[in-house]
Amino acid sequence: MTIALLVAALLMGFFGSPHCLGMCGGLVAAFGLSMKDVSPAKRRGLIATYHLGRLLSYASLGLIAGLIGTTVLAPVMVGNNIPRILLGLVLVFVGMTMLGAPFLTKLERLGMRFWQALAPLRKKVFPLTTFPRALTAGLLWGFLPCGLVYGALLIAVVGHEPLTGAVLMFAFGLGTVPMLVATHETVSWLRNQIGRLRLRQMNGAIMMLSGLAVIVVPMAMSSMHGGHSSHGGDMQMDHSSHSAMISDAGTSAHHDMSQMNHTMTPEMAPNMDHSMHDMSAMPSEHNMNNEHTATMEHAH
Repeated sequence: MTIALLVAALLMGFFGSPHCLGMCGGLVAAFGLSMKDVSPAKRRGLIATYHLGRLLSYASLGLIAGLIGTTVLAPVMVGNNIPRILLGLVLVFVGMTMLGAPFLTKLERLGMRFWQALAPLRKKVFPLTTFPRALTAGLLWGFLPCGLVYGALLIAVVGHEPLTGAVLMFAFGLGTVPMLVATHETVSWLRNQIGRLRLRQMNGAIMMLSGLAVIVVPMAMSSMHGGHSSHGGDMQMDHSSHSAMISDAGTSAHHDMSQMNHTMTPEMAPNMDHSMHDMSAMPSEHNMNNEHTATMEHAH
């Protein structure tokens, strides 16, 4: 797991939290009403406890998603580029969802059926006057249907291992905490700033570009590396061919000399030695010059 992927999950939760506030606002209000009779200090502790339960629920879902990714997808994700390509496609998909594409609405409807089935269990945790009840409420809260949560779970699926999926989902949950624990005035300010600056759309665009980069950049680098390797191979072949030519020339010369030695007959050898002896017996050029000088002086 890279730091970039962890930061992406955290920012996804933070910039998508206005959507979470719209989905979870009623539930947060119900929690607040059920704690109206407790002291302010205990109230803060109960709020921290049910948010901890929600993050643990997200982490558990991420663990299951990562386990699915390592078991179901394992046969097609070994020894190839499929994990990287799949991660890039998921980032593009989640980015488009944050830009407003209604890809996960049907999945939200399916999740709503499960949430309604938990209604009898949810009623038992009210009022939130004890820490076990607050923790249970937070654990159940993690199953509230949300397209943004499902998008984060897709990232956890391609996170290569269950622990990575759990950490990614925990980081995603941390990103949603500031919006959900803020006061009414702070919530309004945060929502206005995120809406005015289009921070959610910007984050979605960044995630899309990151996904495309994850897919395209390594492929381009591999293509460039392959071209350099091919050029290096051609140079090596040329060098090998040149060496082979030199070797062949040396072998041919050695073969020709051996041929000459082989074709020389025994009768030719003495004659050749005799010729060499006659050549050695011939006066040298220096002696001939001395004799010529002496003759000229005598004649004079």
